[in-house]
Amino acid sequence: MGEAAFDYVIVGAGSAGCVLANRLSGDPSLAVALVEAGGRDRNPWIHIPAGYYRNYSNPAVTWQFGSGPEPHLDGRIVSWPRGRVLGGSSAINGLLYVRGQAQDFDVWRQLGNVGWGWHDVLPYFKRAENQERGADDLHGADGPLSVSDVRLGQRQLCDAFIEACEVEGIPRTADFNGPEQEGAGYYQLTNRNGRRCSTAVGYLNPVRGRRNLVVVTDALVEAVELNGRRATGIRWTRNGAVETITARREVILAAGAIGSPHILQLSGIGPGAVLKSAGVPVRHELAGIGENLQDHLQARFIYQCTGRGSLNDVWHSPWLRVHAGLEYALTRRGILTIGAGVAGAFARSRPDVDLPDVQFHFMPLSADRPGQGLNTFSGVTLSVCQLRPESRGTLAIKSADPAAHPTIVSNYLAAETDRRVLLDGMKLVRRVTSRPAFARHVVREHLPGPEAATDEALMAYARAYATTVFHPCGTCKMGSGSDTGAVVDARLNVHGLAGLRVADASIMPTLTSGNTNAPTIMIAEKAADMILADARNGALRAA
Repeated sequence: MGEAAFDYVIVGAGSAGCVLANRLSGDPSLAVALVEAGGRDRNPWIHIPAGYYRNYSNPAVTWQFGSGPEPHLDGRIVSWPRGRVLGGSSAINGLLYVRGQAQDFDVWRQLGNVGWGWHDVLPYFKRAENQERGADDLHGADGPLSVSDVRLGQRQLCDAFIEACEVEGIPRTADFNGPEQEGAGYYQLTNRNGRRCSTAVGYLNPVRGRRNLVVVTDALVEAVELNGRRATGIRWTRNGAVETITARREVILAAGAIGSPHILQLSGIGPGAVLKSAGVPVRHELAGIGENLQDHLQARFIYQCTGRGSLNDVWHSPWLRVHAGLEYALTRRGILTIGAGVAGAFARSRPDVDLPDVQFHFMPLSADRPGQGLNTFSGVTLSVCQLRPESRGTLAIKSADPAAHPTIVSNYLAAETDRRVLLDGMKLVRRVTSRPAFARHVVREHLPGPEAATDEALMAYARAYATTVFHPCGTCKMGSGSDTGAVVDARLNVHGLAGLRVADASIMPTLTSGNTNAPTIMIAEKAADMILADARNGALRAA
């Protein structure tokens, strides 16, 4: 790159970065660089929806982070894979398209973030969507992100789960992103004609030919360059060489809830004690960077079932694998089109709860632990997570080496509310699966098993087996200058610095109620509008 200079330098070509690259480079007067630590998305299993299961632990396309030792999960290290490839985690996730509850965003606004209430963000969700079902008051049909229904023929186990939810009092719904989130039904996926629609596919690929957009891959960012209180560019390592690039207007961090705070701390921006202990000179002290870490924790129930419809059967049968491959190749349908949840539900853990506070993911496959081989029996998985955890974790660099993973402790189940809601959610799973509509398909409960018959036994199982739903957020919290834990303001500018923004899941002040990919894309869509508006207004922001 030599001494290249661009108006905007975007760090991270993931769920947010690809959106920003598309929207900012849409103005031909602006020069945009998109810098990604990973490589091109050439792995074929990225584009086959069910391939998420194969890439879960593939270091060629993922950062293999770990959270822990977790003090309330028996001191375990919880595996935290994140996307390290064009498209980021949207290229390796479970494809589920869930916005969250309207109230989630109204809470953001009530915390002092003007312009982030539900009615403020809804237009950006709609602008992103290319909804298979068409446009309406809540959905868009002209956006870059394809959103489609499940293309699975064998649905008897999923239908049985939904019917059992109805009997238990969870209403059936056709749209988790409709007027109300509550209900049981089928998820929609970021899927285009049976293939994954990552942000690299939907947003980046169509604009790769723009002359004002440069995409750099395999570049490990070491730091944001500062001149006093202004960000002036970034420094990275590629092929053993250190290179720099200048940002005439802004550096925009879109490296995710782990990458963005990590890069800021490596740059000398963050909590002074953390930086000093890692041997990094303090350039700008900002206490909230790496704090406020939130994630969804799930407890997984596995059932051995009768009949057909489990991916386990396909996995262990050469003939069925060939059949599934041919079905997918010829029709783009079948079991290879599933995501990390085919059916699901948003429910209230107790009758006196005002809004759904737990989420179910129902998958026609099973493994004792994520990333392991599938069980040899016909199995299904039903997981439950608490939607709005109160526990907060931290992220901190260990050294000035940009290749060294940060220390991450999510602090799952530290809050009593989190323990109570997860326990109530697990009991709700048991009530649903005991309903005849589903129970008639069940041979036995494999995990946690009938021996987990008490509250204490269920919580012991959660401590030993519960794992992430891969939704980290909050580590560069959005908030006003009076909030000592806030990192960015409502326009996503880093407090106290000029020419530096963060636009990804790390800015969420509180976790949204559901899967976080769609809200992250919305954040980037809104950020792009704010950045372009500031560019039209002329002057660079002073620190």
